[in-house]
Amino acid sequence: MCGIAGILDASRAVAAPEVASRACAMAARLAHRGPDDRGEWADPSSGIAFAFRRLSVQDPSPSGSQPMHSACGRYVMVFNGEIYNFRELRRRLPSGVALRGGSDTEVLVEAVSAWGLERTLEAVDGMFAFALWDAAEQRLSLARDRLGEKPLYYSSDGRLLIFASELSALEVDPACPTEIDRHALSLFFRYGHVPTPLSILRNVRKLPPGSVLHARRRGDHLLYGTPDAYWSLARVVAGAVPSRVRWSLSDAADRLDLLLRDSVRRRMISDVPVGAFLSGGIDSSTVTALMQAEHTEPVRTFTIGFEDPSYDESGHARAVAAHLGTEHTEICVSAANAMSVIPRLASIYDEPFADSSQVPTLLLAELTRRDVTVALSGDGGDELFGGYDRYFMYDSIMSAGARLAPQALRRLAAAAMLRVPEAGWDRVWPFLYPVLPDWARKPSPGRRVHKVARAWADDFARDRGARGRATYLPFISHWDDPAELLPGEGTLPGDLVTDMELPAGLAPIEQGMFMDLLSYFPEDILVKVDRAAMSCALETRMPLLDRRIVELSWAWPLSVKARAGTSKLVLREVLSRYVPPVLFDRPKMGFGLPLGEWLRGPLRGWAEDLLSTARLAAEGHLDPSPVRRIWKEHLSGETDWRYRLWDVLMFESWLDSFQSDRALPATPAGGR
Repeated sequence: MCGIAGILDASRAVAAPEVASRACAMAARLAHRGPDDRGEWADPSSGIAFAFRRLSVQDPSPSGSQPMHSACGRYVMVFNGEIYNFRELRRRLPSGVALRGGSDTEVLVEAVSAWGLERTLEAVDGMFAFALWDAAEQRLSLARDRLGEKPLYYSSDGRLLIFASELSALEVDPACPTEIDRHALSLFFRYGHVPTPLSILRNVRKLPPGSVLHARRRGDHLLYGTPDAYWSLARVVAGAVPSRVRWSLSDAADRLDLLLRDSVRRRMISDVPVGAFLSGGIDSSTVTALMQAEHTEPVRTFTIGFEDPSYDESGHARAVAAHLGTEHTEICVSAANAMSVIPRLASIYDEPFADSSQVPTLLLAELTRRDVTVALSGDGGDELFGGYDRYFMYDSIMSAGARLAPQALRRLAAAAMLRVPEAGWDRVWPFLYPVLPDWARKPSPGRRVHKVARAWADDFARDRGARGRATYLPFISHWDDPAELLPGEGTLPGDLVTDMELPAGLAPIEQGMFMDLLSYFPEDILVKVDRAAMSCALETRMPLLDRRIVELSWAWPLSVKARAGTSKLVLREVLSRYVPPVLFDRPKMGFGLPLGEWLRGPLRGWAEDLLSTARLAAEGHLDPSPVRRIWKEHLSGETDWRYRLWDVLMFESWLDSFQSDRALPATPAGGR
């Protein structure tokens, strides 16, 4: 795992030594991603320079150092990630290729030399972001893995292009724009993250998952267009759904067991110690069980617990670890421990990011890094196998909403539901438990009821795909109308979720899974884990994201993944072969913390400073009125606004961090 950076100056207006030094300056900001080694390379005649920071995992010898040159001399690469099938690819290389070491990066660059970039991307199984310079074509190619495990930012003015693993590294370069993108900011307040391809800075882009961007020198200009998709989830789903055949749960579990064991086996290949995150839930327990099945020595497992029993899963993890015989490490985190990391979040997460589970994720990564350099996690199980309660809620309201016709009746029901404050629903909800499904017996029911109401309030468009997008949006929105926060913003523009095309033939639960895999998963879950882990030089690997598993999951009917309010059926079947169901068959808890209570208590002073009317008015980015209103309601206990408040707090924290590095030009109200 590494940090990469580079610059291509087609105009060659920048002096040759400065091109190299600017690339190195960007890479220096990535030292946390790669503390073990550094490297740089430049070709002054072409105006290209690469820089690299290395976390040594595969072949820690000098033969694994980067930038990596192909034996033929045509290609140069800087690579961040892991290629899990590199040994298989190595065997497939032409017999005349003499490899100097044992790294996956060398195999990758030689594969490009032998087969070309497109064929190589089709062949690799891994997580990666890399830059490839083709000296013969004078072409820079930037590529990212299929699901977006590894990040890559870039910016260009048509003459000069810069790229880096993190936005903070890009910001070091004088060519990096400094203006906040108001469109991106509005979408941040809707989702709690800035969706790809946007970044929080105007004219800085994130490379989409499964895509490659080519930039070619032509005179003193760069020729480049939009990124090309070499892999598409939409194409996978559209091809798989019409040809689905019946699978019994047992047969599907047999197949998944074999694939997962192989995926785990590949991801345990390392020249440094490997462990696992273990929450005691289905996903992490499955990964850990298969790791232990593939390993003769006890696997190292890591868990954090909380003093508040409402958020503590450590006992469940401990029971699973004891059954499997792992070497288990856990710590109990106090509120003071958790809150101590909050001031660091803005610099770690690079751009505004507001999933509060980033706090326990960071604490878990730091605990794990004390003993291992690589950790496997169970991320992806929810999105691939219907694990979120909101999928069942979405399915229910799509069915119930279709029965509440005409639209006026749905709107009437929605208005009645919204008339009762969230706190009111919270008080009466427990009395409804006898008639509610399991997924509805969750904390903060008022928030869920209001999401259903907002979904019903939207028109059901004639096109089923458009109806699905509009109806699902409230379930993944923080601020339903971010324009109320942004002075003069007006109607919120479209984005990946609202504009995406849903493949035909998907049940509502699968529509939610599909939308999450394209948006919430890469933009929230993967960002959360990558930044937390890499802040302490820990590499994370996710066996459930094996390409074969992702593609096979969409070929299966929904009945082997989720039905009758029960999620992850096939994963449960696999896990039950290694762990007694009594140890994992329980309601999903999530990875949260008592943020609402903390904001009323020990975090109140910190929050009050960031949410002050004077501060917000002076900055000019946000309208103080709605912020102060929900802050007052939260403090009174009238409504729990923790999620919306955390959005504002994380933006304001990021703004402080950003302004400390660069002078930020004023943004006029309503400006773009």
